[in-house]
Amino acid sequence: MFPVKNLRQRPLAPTTLLSAAVMAALLAACSKPVEKKEDIRPVRAIVLSSSTVGVNAEFAGEVRARVESRLGFRVGGKITARKVDPGTVVKKGQVLMQLDPQDLKLSQAQAKANLRAAETGRDLAKAELKRYQELRVKNFVSQAVLDAKQSAYSSAQATVDAAQAAYFGQSNQAGYATLVSDVDGVVTAVDAEVGQVVSPGTPVVRVAKMGEKEIVIGLPEDKVEQLRKLTDVTVRLWANKDVVIPGKVREVSPVADPATRTYAVKVSIPDSAADVKLGMTAMVQFASTMATPQIKVPLTALYHEKNTTSVWVVDKGVVRMVPVTIAGTSANDVVLAGGVTAGQTVVTAGVNLIKPGQKVTILPPDTSSSDVAPVQKSAAAPQVEVAK
Repeated sequence: MFPVKNLRQRPLAPTTLLSAAVMAALLAACSKPVEKKEDIRPVRAIVLSSSTVGVNAEFAGEVRARVESRLGFRVGGKITARKVDPGTVVKKGQVLMQLDPQDLKLSQAQAKANLRAAETGRDLAKAELKRYQELRVKNFVSQAVLDAKQSAYSSAQATVDAAQAAYFGQSNQAGYATLVSDVDGVVTAVDAEVGQVVSPGTPVVRVAKMGEKEIVIGLPEDKVEQLRKLTDVTVRLWANKDVVIPGKVREVSPVADPATRTYAVKVSIPDSAADVKLGMTAMVQFASTMATPQIKVPLTALYHEKNTTSVWVVDKGVVRMVPVTIAGTSANDVVLAGGVTAGQTVVTAGVNLIKPGQKVTILPPDTSSSDVAPVQKSAAAPQVEVAK
């Protein structure tokens, strides 16, 4: 056991006292309350405006001929010549294709020989009838014999008529070995080549008639009934967007396309429209106006609370909730019948993250996904906009 000595506590050095004072001051400073910053929520918004546009829809289509015929031979045979290519401009009566006419010519010769034989038999029956008529006058033969000769002559004449009709028909068959164009037009497709054996009626050449053209577009099933009644239809070609061509809905398909599930609509354009070529891309625009102006907002601008639908109106950087009345929908927008007026700024994104009286800041445009400014007028309708 070691003896325990009484240790006397030494006084603190001046530097130690100074360090303790500094630490105390720092602790006192940290214990002060931190100032709370004001919460300003970033949002997107649009400036409301009224518009009388009820329907404003635009669809892409293709320029086609109103009349396009699929021509084929009226007889069967082997193709020996092809006179046209796709894109060839043809005149009425111009030769397009030819078949081997050898078999048809032989059939024509046979029909001609049958006609000659029938004519010979008729001439003999006619001569006998004449002789027997003279004998009857002299009462050398009975009336019954004369009637038999008359019947033989009539039968021979009928045989001649049948043989003549067969000869004419076979002559037409021989002429059908040459396929000609029925109209002035342009060849759009060739479906058969030299050496191919085709049956009667098989389409081998497609010819589009010159003059009348139309635009073929596809309408979604929820827009067909609304757009078919519109008369304000305009057409713009992608190659020349500055020229506006009036159009008219000529035909609406009653059955949807099985692949695209859209309804084919044919819009006719005037024959006088210049620089319109087959296969061009065109934009068909449907438009109509309404008697009273409408205010539209995106669906994202609506805020639902219990049984009330409202929008957030920005006034001097502060939002307030305003109940609205919905009149209908228009594409991705909602038509408002009351609660707001044109010129007010309405929040369109972030409606569930703000509260009444909160300060907000409007975000700049989102250039990465769209060229539309965040603060824009709602009258700037999208490409497809149909009021329901």
